[in-house]
Amino acid sequence: MDPVIFIGALLIVFGIPSFAVVTIARLRARRLEAPSPDVAARLEALERGAETLQQQLAETQERVDFTERLLSKGRDEGRLRA
Repeated sequence: MDPVIFIGALLIVFGIPSFAVVTIARLRARRLEAPSPDVAARLEALERGAETLQQQLAETQERVDFTERLLSKGRDEGRLRA
């Protein structure tokens, strides 16, 4: 067997998959690193904002429920008078 063909076959069989494995490992290692302080601070600010919005939404829903109860109570009293 010609050595050039043998080396070419080895590169194809082992080289390309090895390169792919190393590349994937590097990408995963980068992804597992902790975010920068700037990114972490922005993420915390977004979380605080989301919590504030959730609290405001809950308060608004309570007010809507209260208003619906008052309106339905007024309708019921109006029907009883009629």
